[in-house]
Amino acid sequence: QVQLVESGGGLVQAGGSLRLSCAASGSIFSIGAMRWYRQAPGNQRELVAVITTAGSTNYADSVKDRFTISRDNTKNTVSLQMNSLKPEDTARYYCNANLRVSGSNLYRVYWGQGTQVTVSS
Repeated sequence: QVQLVESGGGLVQAGGSLRLSCAASGSIFSIGAMRWYRQAPGNQRELVAVITTAGSTNYADSVKDRFTISRDNTKNTVSLQMNSLKPEDTARYYCNANLRVSGSNLYRVYWGQGTQVTVSS
């Protein structure tokens, strides 16, 4: 059984910072791309940032130059450093990863349960 568990959400004032973390656990053979998504009430889930196994990154325009995604392949973790937070960043943030479990030849997409980020003005 594979799990992705996020942590680090909370309430912060506009202009502040938060660091989200996501740890993958279970019978993992390898992990491909890892991503952070977010979903605000009434909105569709949107891709915030993605990082490949090699460390290449890509960001949504709305968070470029403010958010930084990173990963630790030895610990099966991905993080999202969020600076200069704005009220419009308020959302539930979800970790997502392409995972290959032990004994399988296929990569599947796994999701975490999410962590709430609230930015007050």
